[in-house]
Amino acid sequence: MSNRRRFIKSGLTGLAGISLLPAVNAFAGERHVAPEKNTGDLKMRFAIASDGHYAQPDTDSDTFYKNLIDWLTKEHQQNHLNFVIINGDLVHNRPDLLSKVKETYLDKLPVPYHTIPGNHDFADAKIWKNVFGYEDKYTLEFGDIGFVFANTADTKGGYVCPDNTFLRASFEKFKSKSIVFAILHIPPHQWVPEDKDIFLNCPETVELLHAYPNIKAAFHGHDHTLDGVKYTNKFPHFFDSHFGGNWGTDYKGYRVVEISSTNEITTYQVNASQNPKLNSNKI
Repeated sequence: MSNRRRFIKSGLTGLAGISLLPAVNAFAGERHVAPEKNTGDLKMRFAIASDGHYAQPDTDSDTFYKNLIDWLTKEHQQNHLNFVIINGDLVHNRPDLLSKVKETYLDKLPVPYHTIPGNHDFADAKIWKNVFGYEDKYTLEFGDIGFVFANTADTKGGYVCPDNTFLRASFEKFKSKSIVFAILHIPPHQWVPEDKDIFLNCPETVELLHAYPNIKAAFHGHDHTLDGVKYTNKFPHFFDSHFGGNWGTDYKGYRVVEISSTNEITTYQVNASQNPKLNSNKI
């Protein structure tokens, strides 16, 4: 597993991409100090994390999950979170342990949380509903903000495009909202040739994301080495590194998204483990 990802040197966009989307400020790739505690001018603030890989061999996955709960509890105490999203790969090829992850760890989060399967969860709608009470594709709405979640894998770990009929119906349902986010564990686009082994190529999905101006971003996990933003045209796809597993960025962390009362969106990556090694290379 640790060697399966070829590090991609192109396609990531940092601060230079901000001018393409003035309503979205993207910060990633380094440790950022949390902003001052909000004084009520935010309508929503949430965290998104992915890739816990509980029970992956030769990893301390209980510590990974304990750390995540501690980090997000502190985040909430210091600067209120409305909820948390866990974007796939909660377990490592062990769907029988999803209930344990839920009951032992996720249920201890101080705020509501929402989940979606990843390719290592080996889960479909029936499995997900049995554990979490909802299926593997669904929508959430909070006033004028909507979220669309969809599974991107099958029960054997194979990559599949999300249900585009469901996506289209959901985006249509939310077309009058000010802001919509798509939550997809595996990205629907291959930016470079190396991506063919790790990402999906779902042109219909990308077309749908581009078709509705109120869809402001998609959030992905899956590739533990990515903690920034990639673009399809001017549409941003954000990544959040990983909080578990045995490969990826040197640090473990999560992403925060903030929406102001005037619908300005800011997102940044948190180096929660505070590992000082970033962009380390051997020559």
